[in-house]
Amino acid sequence: MTASSSATKCATVAIVGRPNAGKSTLLNAILGTKLSIVTPKPQTTRKRVHGIYTTESTQLIFIDTPGILAPRYRMQKSMMGYVDASLDEADVVVVVVDVLKAVERKDITDSLLWPMLERRKKPTVLVFNKMDALGVRKEALPLMEQARLSGLFAKAIAIAAADNTYVEDLLAILCELAPEGPFVFDADTLSDQPERFFVGEMIREVVFHRFKDEIPYATDVSIVEFKEREEGKWYIAADIIVERDTQKAILIGAKGTALKRVGEEARQAIEAHLEQGVYLELFVKVRSDWRNDRTQLASLGY
Repeated sequence: MTASSSATKCATVAIVGRPNAGKSTLLNAILGTKLSIVTPKPQTTRKRVHGIYTTESTQLIFIDTPGILAPRYRMQKSMMGYVDASLDEADVVVVVVDVLKAVERKDITDSLLWPMLERRKKPTVLVFNKMDALGVRKEALPLMEQARLSGLFAKAIAIAAADNTYVEDLLAILCELAPEGPFVFDADTLSDQPERFFVGEMIREVVFHRFKDEIPYATDVSIVEFKEREEGKWYIAADIIVERDTQKAILIGAKGTALKRVGEEARQAIEAHLEQGVYLELFVKVRSDWRNDRTQLASLGY
């Protein structure tokens, strides 16, 4: 923790929205580094990821949350619990909307999210994302008017997080909405999550990219060992959790080739993140129906 003058501003900012709206891409663009994993598949983010943006006078503590959905099993209920907790904790809320889907629907209302916002009445900014993919930009104008008339939003802005377009303008809005208060973290802190968390996420990201159908969604990662060594490579051992033996066989592949590729790709990402050579050892473990088992979910941090 660090002391700061009363002239400073500090806000916790919850980033919420439907799956694949670009919430994690936005957080990474704001911080100028890859903090949240990003894949083309929906529901990639499962837990809260904290990212900290600090200027001379303002600190914004961002919470990247799972995509909002109607939960079908216990893990998804836990994910939606993270969203609720983040909204309760937030000083300011950022709602990220995929502008392409909104233009297609010609409507911005959301039966799951809107009641959550109405209950809390926090200063809220509506962000129409993916404007770079919208052929005719003026198609977003009726949506901006809907946002104004809804009474839910303090501001609305159109951006393209993927190429950092108008992200600075969004930050200016959030800094303006932040209440006065001391900084919570040192100015050079990017996240309060431990490195073990990010290592597990990087392994899971590779699984999301390399495998299809149900396998990414039936998979989680548990870091079993994380040994920092003064000399030589650090040692990391991780279990990749699946629900069935057939999923385990696909993840391992013929003569272990698929798992070896996962390990190589994940190791490169981890080394770039840690700026440190690592020896990564992966194991695949079957935990039947872990997404619906309270005890197993707790052991995985849900």
